[in-house]
Amino acid sequence: MSKKKLSASLLKHPIHFLALGFGSGLAAKAPGTFGTLMAIPLYLLIQPLSVINYFIVVLIISLAGIYICDRSAAMMGEHDHPGIVWDEFAGYFITMLAVPFEWFWVLLGFALFRLFDILKPQPIGWLDQHVKGGFGIMLDDVVAGIMAGLCLHLIIWLAQFI
Repeated sequence: MSKKKLSASLLKHPIHFLALGFGSGLAAKAPGTFGTLMAIPLYLLIQPLSVINYFIVVLIISLAGIYICDRSAAMMGEHDHPGIVWDEFAGYFITMLAVPFEWFWVLLGFALFRLFDILKPQPIGWLDQHVKGGFGIMLDDVVAGIMAGLCLHLIIWLAQFI
């Protein structure tokens, strides 16, 4: 993980503004966590959409993220700088796909996504180490989002029996 401090002046460039999560990725500690926190209010904006429209928005965000993260990393001269958090947005949105809106689920989804993103169980860890470029930056968080989402849906399903 890079210790290279990022300047707020990077936010003047639209690619960096997006890749750095509107500035949330500039956090000195735990930029991925701050990026995921920034994803919550954005989630609240798209959450009312139908499942299919939500999926389409998340697909567009994820595909755009390949370009955004790739360009930002190339301009910084560093693959997957911790300040690049657009991938956290996509991963969290994937986690929350078709989840009923209740604050408990919003927060549990946050915790589960961060857990998978930080611990990087296989295949996430392998993807993080071996797939490069914007696709690689996005892919490990997409898979973390899928795994966290599956866990969240299992917990939601089990909760009905309590």
